[in-house]
Amino acid sequence: MYLAEFDFQLPAELIAQEALADRAASRMLVVHRATATFEDRQFRDLPTYLRPTDCLIANDTRVFRSRLIGQRRGHTGRVEIFLTKPLSSDRRLWDALVRPGRKMLTGTVVDFAPDLSATVREHGEHGHRTVELHADGDLDEILERVGHTPLPPYIHRPDRPDDGERYQTVFARERGSVAAPTAGLHFTPEVLAACRATGAQLGTVTLHVGLGTFESLHSESVEENVLHTEHYKVPSSTVDLVRRAERVIGLGTTAVRALESASAGGQLEATSGDTSIFIYPGYEFRTVNAMLTNFHLPKSSLLLMICAFGGKDLMLSAYRHAVAQRYRFFSYGDCMLIL
Repeated sequence: MYLAEFDFQLPAELIAQEALADRAASRMLVVHRATATFEDRQFRDLPTYLRPTDCLIANDTRVFRSRLIGQRRGHTGRVEIFLTKPLSSDRRLWDALVRPGRKMLTGTVVDFAPDLSATVREHGEHGHRTVELHADGDLDEILERVGHTPLPPYIHRPDRPDDGERYQTVFARERGSVAAPTAGLHFTPEVLAACRATGAQLGTVTLHVGLGTFESLHSESVEENVLHTEHYKVPSSTVDLVRRAERVIGLGTTAVRALESASAGGQLEATSGDTSIFIYPGYEFRTVNAMLTNFHLPKSSLLLMICAFGGKDLMLSAYRHAVAQRYRFFSYGDCMLIL
C-alpha cells in the first residue's frame, strides 16, 4: 500500500485553531459500518448510542508542559526544545526536537530559567537531539512553571494559559504525554454521568502520547514505516471490565493502541511496557468493537488506523462528508463515532 491512497483535500480554514468553550458542543459524525451510513449529531448525544453491556475505555495520560523556550548561553536569539520522550530513569536525559536545528550543535547549552537549562548531547535522525536537563529542584514542578503547553504544529498561535486546562481531558491522571488524547477532550463530568446512567462501564488505560501521534510517516510505502515507541499500561481492573462487556468502545486512537498492544497474544492481558504497534488496513482488531476519534491528518498513521477499523473506502467517504459539512478538524475539532 502507498500513503497516497490515504490522502484527502482539507481546506485550511477547517483546521480548528481554538477549542470550543463548551467541550460537549462539538459535532459528532456517527458512522455505521454495517450499513455504510452517516449521521450528523452532537457529541453530547453519545449516551444515546450506548448499551448497558458496553464498556468505554479512556486514556488517562496527562499532558505535561514539554515545550521549552530559551536562549543559547552567550546569545540573545530565541530557541526551542520540545521534549518528546525520557531516555533515562531519572528523566534528565530526553529525546527532543529543536528549533532552529542548525544552531543546536552538540555541546550547546540553552538556558530557560535560573533553575532550568539543557545541554545538547547527541544528534539523531529527522531533526532529533538527545538533551540533558539540569534542574535545580523538582523537575516536574519546574516544567509546569517554565514550560509551555505543546499545542500541535497545525495550531498557528502561541499557547495561552487557558490551553493548560483545555488541552487536558477529564480523565487525565498520569503525567507523561506530549500531546493530548484528543477524543477525550470532548467529555465533561455531565456527559460522563449520562454515559454511566445507561449502565455502560468506564475503564482506563495509560498510553503516554509521543511523536508517533503526529509526526509524518517517512516512507511512501505504508509497510516500510516504523512508529516511535510509546509507554503504556493496561491494568487488571480494565481487563476485567473488557472481558465482561459485549462491546468495547475505545475512546480515541491512543486507547485503542494500548488495548490492541495488550492483546497481541490473542486475548487482552494486564501488562505494561513500550509499544510501537502500527495498525493499518489488513490488521485484525482483537479487542475493540467501536471507536470514538477525532479527525486526523491526511496520510498519517492515525488515519491508517481508522481505515483499518472502518474500511478505507468508507472512512475516506466519511472524511469527504465531514469536509462538505464543514466539520472542524484535528485536535481542537469535532469527532467521529464508528459503530
